[in-house]
This record gives sequence, C-alpha cells and structure tokens, in this order.
Amino acid sequence: MTLAGIIQFFILVVVVLVAARMVRRLLRSRILPRVPMGMGAKDAVARLAGYFVLVLGLMVALQTLGIDLTALTVLAGALGIGIGFGLQNIVNNFMSGLIILVERPIQLGDRVEVGGVQGDVVRIGGRSTTIRTNDNIDMIIPNAEFISAQVVNLSYGDRKVRIRIPFGVSYASEPRQVERLALEVAAADRNVLQDPPPSVRFIGFGDSSLEFELRAWTIDLAHRPGLFRSNLNFALWEQFKKHGIEIPFPQRDLHFRNSLRIEQAPEPDRPRQDG
Repeated sequence: MTLAGIIQFFILVVVVLVAARMVRRLLRSRILPRVPMGMGAKDAVARLAGYFVLVLGLMVALQTLGIDLTALTVLAGALGIGIGFGLQNIVNNFMSGLIILVERPIQLGDRVEVGGVQGDVVRIGGRSTTIRTNDNIDMIIPNAEFISAQVVNLSYGDRKVRIRIPFGVSYASEPRQVERLALEVAAADRNVLQDPPPSVRFIGFGDSSLEFELRAWTIDLAHRPGLFRSNLNFALWEQFKKHGIEIPFPQRDLHFRNSLRIEQAPEPDRPRQDG
C-alpha cells in the first residue's frame, strides 16, 4: 500500500460521495417528475439509488487499494459487536429509515402525529425525519419512533379529513332549523368538501343548551384544523344571530332557605341596692 494508492483511495471516496448526491438530484429533478408516482415514492427511489451508488463506489475504492473484500468478514464481525454495544440506536434509526422508504407508512407532505407532535413531513433522512408544525417549527424525530411507536397519519391513503365542530343552542330553538342553518354554513365555506357531504348530529340535552355537532370534511385545511374550526365557528355565530337563535351560557338556579332566628331573652331586672 503506497502513498499514491492512499491518495487515490480518498479521491475515489470523494468522487463516490459527489456521484451519489448527483444521482439523487438527477432523479428528483429530471427523471422522476416524468414518472406517474407519488411524491413519497419518488423520494424513496432517489434515496435508495443514492445508497446503491455509494455502496458500490466504496467497494470499488477498496479494491483499488488491493484489499480483498472477502477478508473483511472478520472486520465486519468485530464491527457488528461494536455496533451492538455502542451504535445500536444509530443503526436502529438507519434501518428504520430504510423501512420507511420501502414500506412508506409516511411520505413527504403527509400530516402525522407522533409523540404528541403534529405536523407535516418535510424530510425523511437516513437517521431522522423532520416534521414542521403549524408554528413553523421543525421537529427532528428519530426514524425508530415511526416504527416502534404509535403514529397517526392523517393523510395515509386519503388526504380527506373530517373535523367536528361542537356547539350548543338554547332550549327554545327548533332542532331541525338549527340543523338546516348549520348545513347552510358548511355549504357556503369553500374549504368544506361537499362529497362526502357535511352532516349535523343532535348529540344530547345539556345542562343549559341543546348539544349539536357539525361534521365537515376538508382537504385544503386538513393541516390547519384550528383555522378550519375557527372559520366555521365565526360563520355559525353570524348565522344563528341573524335568525335569532341564542347560544346560551351555563345557568344555575339558586334556592335560599329561610334560616331560623334565635332571639335572646332579655335579662331580668336586677334589684336596686340602696346605699
């Protein structure tokens, strides 16, 4: 092994790294956009192709040093023991990343919730996945969390999401009129899907109001459910106010019981003492 061979090896490693990155960019920008595939599938193909070029290039670089790859089995066994003790989490996250790219339980652009964090998937890396919340905060979550923990994918297979908006009206209101007015509000909102259609459910009789629930489907605001509820709540308030339907507040009837008055008997007159 000469100095020239070592320099050649490092040059090949740099070339392999650059080639792997160029292959990923070429697939993402030129080739895969023409293929009728989902965005997540395109990203998975590009990453796997980059990994393949990287592994193949490193094997060629090692052979340029005159290293017999079959002799690396002992080194691989020792490395495996080291991985088992010190790099277990890193390898676990990397393998979980490969599983995510192949099985695609989550994809770029999906709306997910994991570990109490909800946001959009903006990047799937080899070790971690980046989720961007509605506050524009990027949360970096290890890939193993998506394999071992419970994950809620609001966009899996279908980007439609049904959101529920509870509300209450006074007991003097007519339930069928309330249903009709709420459906008119949903029909007038451009972010509410009409297929499947929105619906209204009469939930029950509350302490101070009749309890209803407006159920509406959306795609455009699936990633912003708070804004979706807010828009419909504003519209419901204006609609009910326009038609004289009261949205009550909690009321309580207080009953006072008469208390017994205990009168103190007057003290008896004391006899006067003459001096």
